[in-house]
Amino acid sequence: MASTVTTSPAKRPGYGQLLRTPGALSFLLPGFLARQPFAMLTIGIVLLVQHTTGSYGSAGAVAAVTGVSMALFAPQSGKLADRFGQRAVLIPGVLIHTAAVSSLVVLALAGAPMWALLLAAVPSGASVPQVGPMVRARWAAKLDGNPLMPTAAAWESVTDEFTFVVGPVLATALCTGVHPAAGLVAEAALTLVGGLFFAAQRATEPAHGLVAAAAAGPRTSALSVPGVRVLAIAFLGIGSVFGGMQVSLTAFAEEIGNPGANGVLYGVFAAGNMLAGIACGAVAWKIGPRRRLILGYIGLTAAASLLWSVHSTLLLGALGLVVGLFIAPALITGYTIVETLVPANARTEAFTWLTGAVALGQAGAVTVAGRLADSQGAGAGFLVPLVGTVLALATLVTLRARLAPQPSSRIAARGIGHRVPVTVD
Repeated sequence: MASTVTTSPAKRPGYGQLLRTPGALSFLLPGFLARQPFAMLTIGIVLLVQHTTGSYGSAGAVAAVTGVSMALFAPQSGKLADRFGQRAVLIPGVLIHTAAVSSLVVLALAGAPMWALLLAAVPSGASVPQVGPMVRARWAAKLDGNPLMPTAAAWESVTDEFTFVVGPVLATALCTGVHPAAGLVAEAALTLVGGLFFAAQRATEPAHGLVAAAAAGPRTSALSVPGVRVLAIAFLGIGSVFGGMQVSLTAFAEEIGNPGANGVLYGVFAAGNMLAGIACGAVAWKIGPRRRLILGYIGLTAAASLLWSVHSTLLLGALGLVVGLFIAPALITGYTIVETLVPANARTEAFTWLTGAVALGQAGAVTVAGRLADSQGAGAGFLVPLVGTVLALATLVTLRARLAPQPSSRIAARGIGHRVPVTVD
């Protein structure tokens, strides 16, 4: 089982110190490999189904069903991992996912009807291994309340963003250069190998079941914590930015007659996210996480409010960079707050609620922004990130008091004997 690490408050948290945490590399490297396929799934489905049906609409529908299915089932996977252990959930999960994606590939290549593809998309999304939340849960078990938790959250945000830069590029290269099904085949193979490799790292697996209940109190659902519900709604706004930017940047590039500009523009947006994530992990914050979260969403909303009015490639790239700079702090701070809100035996579930909220917001934004871009142009599609962030910010400001854990909750979330207090404001 995972052991905890205490750190002197006088020490400045940093990535070097984080990576020297005993046992960290044993789950970081397998976790990095196991999460790469996550970003390959959607684009792999779109490219394969478009090739076999000739319709981007059909491809988008199958991909959307996969995303919604993942968002709805991910928290249940997290809850089971908290109760029975990550290994017990991950091993059958990767086997089911591999079989489901393989079935989807066979059906698509066989020219199966649309209803069959949509049906196969459900288990393909529902069985996506929640490796990112599991890695975050291992960090929380290792660090448990010390100043390195925000640094760990920043590291995970940068890793996630790097995954979403590399994964789609790899899947696209395989689908266009090898075979239309090669992206999904690689996704399934990497999920199987990486997932089993990660599951084998039992020494760092967080406590679960009766062990966790004895240490952190009675088992509870993460969603029963009001602050988790508030953060899940707020993370829908972040998902709306990801989905809206993907579709609207593509539409903008087509409108100006330079489809290749899409990759550059989205790369700049992703670079802003990565740079901000790296910086967040290196800063010793004096402002509490709750205030940082609201400030981050104010900046994100302000930047998103200008996207619809920009018609210059250079200006849109610069503004996309700014939008990206505000996403990472919001994500990192949200994950940091969750660690103070929920008991240790509900952390994986809590992290998956946030991850699922981003995926659900992204799926909805892709659909709405796509329709707006088709009918009104790319500028209309950029309204989706604006509306999503405004609603998220309003939720945070109105319900910010629910993000402050009660003293009893802090003890349950952090455990006993830690020397570093949790600051929420």
